Amino acid sequence: MESSQQSELEQAPTEAQRPHTFEWWHHSHPTFAALAGFFAGMLFVTALPGAFAGILRLLFSYETAEELFPLVALALALPIFLLVKRKTRRFGQYMFIGMAITALVVLGVASLVLYFMVDS
Repeated sequence: MESSQQSELEQAPTEAQRPHTFEWWHHSHPTFAALAGFFAGMLFVTALPGAFAGILRLLFSYETAEELFPLVALALALPIFLLVKRKTRRFGQYMFIGMAITALVVLGVASLVLYFMVDS
């Protein structure tokens, strides 16, 4: 009995022998938090309000959905919470940077389009 257990233990792969399929997705990489936070901020500004409006419109009438839409501002509690917690502070900082840059680009492009539409 001992020899069968011993042979099973010898055949079990050690940590060094196991294949590391997502080794590039390592959380301690210096740019992981920066890139992930920045793109999470971009998605937060663009996709979250649209998805929230779509879900509200599916569940409620147009007037009720319009009244409830300002509740999307409650979602700002997530990045603020990320900034408060020490372990997620760096991610939260880059998330805010991504949110701010995305908002600036969207507002800049919208103002230029509006300017050219009114000008012509």
